[in-house]
Amino acid sequence: MSLTAYLEAHKALVDAALDRLLPPETTPPGTAHKSMRYSVLAPGKRLRPILVIAGAEAVGGKASSVLEAACALEMIHAYSLIHDDLPAMDDDDYRRGRLTNHKVFGDAIAILAGDALLTLAFRLIADNAARVADPAFIGQIIAQVADAAGTFGMVGGQVVDIESEGMTVSPETLDYIHLHKTAALIRVSLRTGAMLVGAREADVAALTEAGESLGLAFQIVDDILDVEGSLEELGKTAGSDARKQKATYPAVHGIEKSRARARDLIARTKRALEPLGSAAEPIRGLADFVYERRS
Repeated sequence: MSLTAYLEAHKALVDAALDRLLPPETTPPGTAHKSMRYSVLAPGKRLRPILVIAGAEAVGGKASSVLEAACALEMIHAYSLIHDDLPAMDDDDYRRGRLTNHKVFGDAIAILAGDALLTLAFRLIADNAARVADPAFIGQIIAQVADAAGTFGMVGGQVVDIESEGMTVSPETLDYIHLHKTAALIRVSLRTGAMLVGAREADVAALTEAGESLGLAFQIVDDILDVEGSLEELGKTAGSDARKQKATYPAVHGIEKSRARARDLIARTKRALEPLGSAAEPIRGLADFVYERRS
C-alpha cells in the first residue's frame, strides 16, 4: 500500500471513530458538545492517532485494538489547540482552515470544550481495561499519556514557550520547549499503540526513540512553515511566531540549519526503526511526510 493510500484509509478509520465517540450535538449540554465536535472533526492530518495505529501495526497488532486510544490522543491534541488559540495564549483567529473555536463559541465555551475533550480522552483509554488480560496495565498507559500531556510534557513545554516570548533563548531551552510541547505527545502516540497490543520492551524502546526524533522534526518543520507558508497552505495565520517573538528554530538557528536539523532527525527516526523491519515501513513513510509537508 502506498503512503497516500495508507494515510487516507487510516484517516477515514479515525474520522469515523471520532464521529462515533464524540457526544452528539443533540445531547445536553448541546453547546459544549457542538464546540467539541467543531474542533475535533475539523479537517486535519490525524497524525497522532495514525501513529497510535502504526505503532500497534509495527509490532503485529491491529488498528481495531487501539482505535479508541488513537481517538483519545487526537482529542488531547485538539484540546491543546483550542486552548492555545485563546486570547490569553496565542490569540489566533484561524485553525485548520476555519475560525478558531473561541471565535465561534466564545472564550468560556472554548475553555470548557477543551476541558471536556481532555477528560473524555482519558475515559476512552480507561475503557480499554475490558480488552486486556490485566486491567491494571491500563493504569500504566494512562500514566504515560498523562505525563506526556501535563507539566512533564506538553503543558510544561507551553509554559516555557510563553515565558520565552520576546527573549533570547539558548539552543538547549529551545529543545526543551519543543521536546515537551510537541514531541512528547507524538512519542507517546507510538508507545501507546505498541503497548496496548502487548509489544516487547525492546520494540517499545525503539518506537519511543523514533517518536521523540520524529516529534522534534515535526516541530522544526512547523517553525519553518510559519516563516515560508501561507494561510491557504497552513490553515492558520502564517508569520505569527515572528509577530509574537516566539522561540523557534529559524529564529535561533536560521532556516537552512533548521532544515538540516530536521533532515538529521528524520534519519535518526528511521535508524531507530530498523529493529522492527518492514512492519515499521508506514512510520518511515510518515517520517518523510513530516519532513516534506507544506501544511
